[in-house]
Amino acid sequence: MWGAQTTEGDALSGTPASPALPPLSTGPHTRRLGLVALVATLGGLLFGYDTGVINGALIPLSGELGLDALGEGAITSALLFGAAAGALAGGWVSDAVGRRTTIIGLSVLFVAGALVCSLAPGFGVLILGRIILGLAVGGASTVVPVFLAELSPYEVRGSMSGRNELMILVGQLAAVVVNAILGSTLGHVEGVWRVMLAVAALPGLFLFIGMLRVPESPRWLVAKGRHEEARTVLRALRTEERADAELDEVRRIVDQDSARRTESLSEIVGNRWLRRILLVGIAIAVFQQLTGVNSIMYYGQVVLRDSGFTADAALVAAIAPALIGVIGSFIALAMMDRVNRRTTVVTGYALVALCHLLIGGASLVVPVDSPARPYIMLVLIVAFVGSMQTFLNVATWVLLSEIFPLRMRALGMGVSVFCMWIANALLSLWFPSLLAALGLTGSFFSFGAVNVVTALVMWKVLPETRGRTLEGVERGVEDGSIYRTPAPAGRA
Repeated sequence: MWGAQTTEGDALSGTPASPALPPLSTGPHTRRLGLVALVATLGGLLFGYDTGVINGALIPLSGELGLDALGEGAITSALLFGAAAGALAGGWVSDAVGRRTTIIGLSVLFVAGALVCSLAPGFGVLILGRIILGLAVGGASTVVPVFLAELSPYEVRGSMSGRNELMILVGQLAAVVVNAILGSTLGHVEGVWRVMLAVAALPGLFLFIGMLRVPESPRWLVAKGRHEEARTVLRALRTEERADAELDEVRRIVDQDSARRTESLSEIVGNRWLRRILLVGIAIAVFQQLTGVNSIMYYGQVVLRDSGFTADAALVAAIAPALIGVIGSFIALAMMDRVNRRTTVVTGYALVALCHLLIGGASLVVPVDSPARPYIMLVLIVAFVGSMQTFLNVATWVLLSEIFPLRMRALGMGVSVFCMWIANALLSLWFPSLLAALGLTGSFFSFGAVNVVTALVMWKVLPETRGRTLEGVERGVEDGSIYRTPAPAGRA
């Protein structure tokens, strides 16, 4: 994983070469970096659990509160609209007070939101609790990937940043497993959904305690002029020689940016290359939601029930897509530093489109009363989720954490993830109604058509970031070479 060193220069960005960084080496600093990443990605685990827990909690919750399809959509999407606001605010807050301090604040919101949801006396308070959780989820989705990217050596930045997506999927799997256990053992007890929602308070508490001992992002420290603090952090996570060389590289970029700082959205929109990379980030974020994967993660039990499973069997069967998602993420992490981002993403959208068309076709041709129907649908849904998590989810979050220059990184990430959450929320709000109106066949054929178009768009506009330092990516954005230059020689 600790790959060979490459020198950035004309071969990569069309700009003068920067001094080569000393090669990476393993040691105590490697273990410290891994521990920091583990603590930070507890935010991803909470992201996954809080978004995935509604999959199993929705049916008992809906029955107890007497919700119709729109009410179910409102409960599900309340978190997602909150996440949109949290994603947008998270970027600005983390720029102002630091990545670490922001994540500590988010951990408090995670605990508070879980407790409000589990103790809610009715629909209104439950919506409020879901919005609080959404603010935390959205903030974490913006800040944690940036924090990991800014801490990581560029040679392993893809797999290190991708750990957050792995933890999101572990959280979603944990939610499905907890739901299945509680539904099987306490499903007859009124209010079992409250226990499902309350479990999220525990990892929130662990995140708070762990982040108190985690260092701040060295790149944020340099941007604030706190160079010696940044050196101390880097020397704890690298060899001394490598830390000093990286610090010099980051300081050069920050010094260049100081004379032409463009933090406001209006200034970014007025700059040709920054505007283009912002639009690319928004496209990466929104198209990921249009795969329909979160419709399965939030309404998987409903979809499986409509495919022919009983409600209890659907609750257990929902474990299979969540489990394959975690396995796919391990494969994605292994690929991330070996396969070009463009290749991964375009392949992923093509496979997702194929799976959607197969699901729609199977629901059309396999008789409703066939005993094989639910299992055929389950296999195809598992194939879809596996394709999505192997090729798209990790790559999406890694790309979003990489593509923006430092002076617009938090804002660019915030705007992109805001658009992602709005797309997620709107889709989740209307998916129950869409499913009722179009059925499985029409819904999945629609997703398939959208993803065929997405594969073509990504092939056309997606830049390649693998094998570049964050500072090298920034130079490529500034001169436009990131859109036309392949990965470094010798890499796939």
